Amino acid sequence: MEKTFSKIAKIALVLVYLVIIAGALVRMTGSGMGCPDWPKCFGYYIPPTDEKELLWSTNHEYKKGQVIIMDKKLLVAKQDFKTDVNFEPSNWEAYTKHDYAIFNVYHTWTEYLNRLCGALAGLGCLAMAIFSLYMSKKSKKIPVLSWLVVFGMGFQAWLGATVVYSVLNPLKITVHMLVALLIVALILYIIHLASPKNNNRSYFKSIHYALYISLFFTLIQVVLGTQVREFVDHQVKDGITNSMEWLKNPTLDFYIHRSFSILVMALNIWIFVKIKRLNLGLNKIKWVLGLLLMEVFSGMLMFYNHFPFGSQTVHLLIASILFGLQYYLILETKKQ
Repeated sequence: MEKTFSKIAKIALVLVYLVIIAGALVRMTGSGMGCPDWPKCFGYYIPPTDEKELLWSTNHEYKKGQVIIMDKKLLVAKQDFKTDVNFEPSNWEAYTKHDYAIFNVYHTWTEYLNRLCGALAGLGCLAMAIFSLYMSKKSKKIPVLSWLVVFGMGFQAWLGATVVYSVLNPLKITVHMLVALLIVALILYIIHLASPKNNNRSYFKSIHYALYISLFFTLIQVVLGTQVREFVDHQVKDGITNSMEWLKNPTLDFYIHRSFSILVMALNIWIFVKIKRLNLGLNKIKWVLGLLLMEVFSGMLMFYNHFPFGSQTVHLLIASILFGLQYYLILETKKQ
């Protein structure tokens, strides 16, 4: 049962990372409002593929909650009915969550796939929680934390809805990302608890706390990165379509984000050297350094090559994997 549970927990972790990738694609393509309502998309479980499906038409059967676009506004069907020759206003009510009423098929399906990934990850976490009940003899923390993950996924879904209703409020997007990383940390801790213990592991306080500081620095970089991304979004909204102009006059957040990466790299190099000198065998530190180099390179690529396609998604994905590796290193260095 322990092996089965560990496999399910690892699958749940991969699925959560899949949601992070999908979310990064949504962010990169500006598809966050592709589905203006939640949890459905324009009132459908499977969203439309053509704007004609969202325009009022005669002799058309509408279900309660389905959405149409009329006069640049969203209208929601009050009940099930079939349209006649003339438009009947009493069958409709205005959508009041926001006033965004634009249909873009690519944005809609990108956001819809993101929601599908979220639902799949939720099922994976639910399966982990159910199987965790068999792990209570090994550690009572496992079922408690597993069900906490399920609660976290529900909270994350609610946050996703608030992001849509706020028309992509930057603060809510940042919180949404941080909660995703918190869920990653919880699943990693569960995997750690379910794994066989290494009683021969040495504990060094300086390494353990240095890893905590490094993890905290990574979180700071994630928050700063979202602020830089917000600035770029504002540039696009202001009509600056040329990517060469997006960071021509950046805010202070960009300079801090760029310079702070030097401190993060220096700290992790020190941790790497210390681990090697003490012969601790924590080989994941090599992956941390490798990911840091990739993160710096992808950041330089975005700045000097003006945001090539996919670079923002890769940058965010590397940061989230880096966070997971750093946290698991902390778990490996915990005192027995």
